[in-house]
Amino acid sequence: MSSTTSNLNANPSDPYNRVSQTFPVLTDDQVERAKPFGTIHDYRKGTILFDRGERSVDFVIVLSGCIEIYEHVTEGTRVITVHEKNEFTGELDLFNGREILVGGRMGADGTVIRITRDQFKKLLASESDLSETILQAIILRRRGLIAHNQASVTIITSNHTADLLRIERFLKGNGYPLEIVDYNNDLAKPYVERYDIKEDDLPSVFLYNRNELLKKPGNLRLSQSLGLSEEIKEDHIYDVAIIGAGPAGLSAAVYAASEGLSTVLIESEAPGGQAGTSSKIENYLGFPLGISGEDLSGRAQVQAHKFGATIALPYVVESIDCESRPYKLSLDHHCRIQSRSIIIASGARYSKLNLPDEERFEGAGIYYAATAMEGDICKNEEVIVIGGGNSAGQAAVFLTRFSSHVHILIRREGLEATMSDYLIQRIKASGRISVHPYTEVTELRGGRALEEVTWKNNQTGETESRSIRHLFLMIGALPNTGFINSCVLLDKKGFVVTGQAAAESESWTLDRSPMMLETSIPAVFAVGDVRSGSTKRVASAVGEGAMAVSQLHQALVELAEMG
Repeated sequence: MSSTTSNLNANPSDPYNRVSQTFPVLTDDQVERAKPFGTIHDYRKGTILFDRGERSVDFVIVLSGCIEIYEHVTEGTRVITVHEKNEFTGELDLFNGREILVGGRMGADGTVIRITRDQFKKLLASESDLSETILQAIILRRRGLIAHNQASVTIITSNHTADLLRIERFLKGNGYPLEIVDYNNDLAKPYVERYDIKEDDLPSVFLYNRNELLKKPGNLRLSQSLGLSEEIKEDHIYDVAIIGAGPAGLSAAVYAASEGLSTVLIESEAPGGQAGTSSKIENYLGFPLGISGEDLSGRAQVQAHKFGATIALPYVVESIDCESRPYKLSLDHHCRIQSRSIIIASGARYSKLNLPDEERFEGAGIYYAATAMEGDICKNEEVIVIGGGNSAGQAAVFLTRFSSHVHILIRREGLEATMSDYLIQRIKASGRISVHPYTEVTELRGGRALEEVTWKNNQTGETESRSIRHLFLMIGALPNTGFINSCVLLDKKGFVVTGQAAAESESWTLDRSPMMLETSIPAVFAVGDVRSGSTKRVASAVGEGAMAVSQLHQALVELAEMG
C-alpha cells in the first residue's frame, strides 16, 4: 500500500484505516477459483490498464508485480494506493455504466488476471465468500475517496447559495467525491486566473477528468460531463420502468433486478427522495442505532446496481403513453423509454408557505432538508423548523448539534397526533428546542438571503419578529403526479388510486379487479408516498416497492398471453 493511504491517523471511521477490509488480500485458493472467470496477461511497468473516464472496465487481480491506482490532479497524476500480489482493483463503478473515477497502471513488471464485467458478475454469483469480500472492499474504497476528497471535482464558490446546495446535494447523493474551495482562497487562484472566473460565475466546478471548468452547471450538464448518466437504450423494451428513486423505487429496483427483470430506474435528482435527506431514521427495522437517509439510499443503490438495474439520471418523466404496448415514457431532453410495466414511485414534496419572496429565499435561507450540509450553514444560530411530522422532528433533533436553538412551529395544539413518541420525548428532553403551538409564519424579509422571520400565534393573535436566517420547511405533502395527466386515475388530492377503487375507471378493461398496488391501467403500479392512502413511512414504502414486483409478475404473464 502506498504512503498516500498508509500514513493516516487512528480514526477508526476512516475506511483507509480498515486495511484488511478495504484492501483485502485474497487467499491462494480464492485466486485459483477466480482464474476460470478471466484471462491471464503479462504486462510491463507503466502499462495503463484503465484510466479515468472509461466505462465497463475489467476487474483485475494481481498475480505478480503491482498495480498503482492513481487520481488526476492539476500537476498530473497522484498515486492513491498500490495493489500487490493477490490484491484486486475496483470500486463501486464496477457495478454500473458510469465513468470510473481513477486510473490503474502497472507499478512493476507483472502478471494479472483480467475479468470482464459480465464474467465478474458470474464470479460474484458463483463464489459467495469472494463476493462478500469484494463487495465490502469496493464500498469502503468509494467512502475513502469521498472522505479524502480523492478523484474529486473542485467546487469554487464565495458563499452559500441555492446553486451550491443543489450541486453539493446532487454530487453527494450520487456518491461523487468533491471538495469546496473559497473563491478568495489562494487554492482557487489558479482556477480563477486560468478560466477568468467572476463572482457571477459562481459556483463553478472544475472537472479533472476533462480538464474543464463548468460555470453554474445544471444537474444534467454536470452529470453528462462527469459520466454519471448511464446509457438509456431507447430501442430496448424493459420489463419494468420505475419512476422515482426514493425508498419505494429503490426497493422495487432491487427486487425486480434480483429476479432477472430488465429494470430501469428513472430519477430527476439523486436517489433517496425525501428519506434521503433525513439525518437519522431510528425506527427502521434492523437499525437500532438508526441510519441516515443518505446511507440507506446509498446501500440500496449499490444493491440495485449489483443486480443489474440501470439508474437513469437526472431525467424528468414528462408523460406516459398508456395506450401503447409496450408503454412509452417521454423524458426531458428528447429521451424515450419503452417498458412492459411501470411502477410509479415519484413520491411527494413538501408544501410551501405561499408567502411573498418565499421562492427567492429557497436555498438562501429556506430549506427542505436538514443534513450536514445545511447544518454547517447554520452553526451557532437560531433556526426554525415548520412541521409536526417525523421529518420535522428528526430535523429538529439533528439541528441541535449545530444551531444555538431550534424553534418548531406547528398549527396544532401539540405533536402527539402526527409525530412518533420517541421523537417527541427527544424534543421534550432537549433544552435547545422550543415548540410553538397554533403558530404560523406570516412574513419573510431579507436581501439576497433570508434575514428576518415574523410568526403569529393564531389563538392569542400575538406576533413576533426574529433575526433568523434559516427556516426548514416540512409541512404537508403534494404528490408528484404532474406528468401523469389522464393516464391513470387520481384522487381529489392528486394521489394515484390503486386496488379495487381503481376498477371504477373507464380505462380498466380486464375481467379481474386491479391488484392492491395496481392502478387503473393494467401492469402500471403505484407505491410509496405517491399512492392514495399509503402510510407515509420509509418501511412502508420499502415494503410496497417489493410487493409491487411480486404483483407485476402476474400482470406481465397476462399481457404476454394477450399478445
